[in-house]
Amino acid sequence: MSCSSRLKQLIPLVFVLLWSTGFIGARFGLPYIEPFNFLFVRMLLTLVVFAGLMLILRSRWPNSRQALHQMVVGTLVHAGYLGGVFAAIRWQMPAGVTSLIVGLQPLLTAVLAWLLWQQRLRLVQWCGLVLGLLGVVLVLQGGNRLNQFELAPAALIAVLVALGSISVGTLYQKRFGQGVDLVTGSFFQYLATAIWMGMLTWGFETGEIDWQPELIGAMAWLVLGLSVSAILLLMLMIREGESARVASYFYLVPPVTAVEAWWLFDERLGFLALCGVAVTVAGVFLVLRPQAR
Repeated sequence: MSCSSRLKQLIPLVFVLLWSTGFIGARFGLPYIEPFNFLFVRMLLTLVVFAGLMLILRSRWPNSRQALHQMVVGTLVHAGYLGGVFAAIRWQMPAGVTSLIVGLQPLLTAVLAWLLWQQRLRLVQWCGLVLGLLGVVLVLQGGNRLNQFELAPAALIAVLVALGSISVGTLYQKRFGQGVDLVTGSFFQYLATAIWMGMLTWGFETGEIDWQPELIGAMAWLVLGLSVSAILLLMLMIREGESARVASYFYLVPPVTAVEAWWLFDERLGFLALCGVAVTVAGVFLVLRPQAR
């Protein structure tokens, strides 16, 4: 096996590890800043980084049509997804549970591909879809029953918005984002996100920021580790692979995030909720399991 093939095999693993820390970074930073303002500042800093990358790499500029498509992707993959996740965590949904619910993205992506492009789902995949939904219900019910966390309706709505946005955004990028330079494409995605977050924080938040070391560290990591490194890896995987195959990597995120949240924040789930995690992962595996030859 060549060195380049080995590196390609490592890309999904690195992506999962980076992506899972996004929920942890949000948990560290949100006590000191409101969620939309957090994302607004993060997007401004990310735009500065990408502007520098564009100059250094002399990246190819997209045409107006391509730029518009990338701004739609940014609205879905970043504004809708990140805004929903940060709002849910701010409204006291545990990071591990938030990760689990948005980890249903592979299921939703498979269903949307079936509805939009008539990609057939096998019986085992429908069984996996039902199992995945059952697993989420078990997690939420287990948490409530054992008083592990209080399920606020606003937090649930926010995380469902995030789930829908990342699923639709992945399909949209695969359909309309081909042929765009990864760096300049990401720049326009973050430009759209900054506009959305600016409007949301101006309209609904106070704008107060308490610049504590935890917030500064979380902001730096989320800009460099997530907004730059993880997103470039995601766009690369979407460009090079099938939508369903790329989405399948997201089912690895909830277990990794749960371990990180347990280690850093002592977030614990009851037995019923842990069963729900296992059922959800099994369901996603069945949906994305390749058909036997």
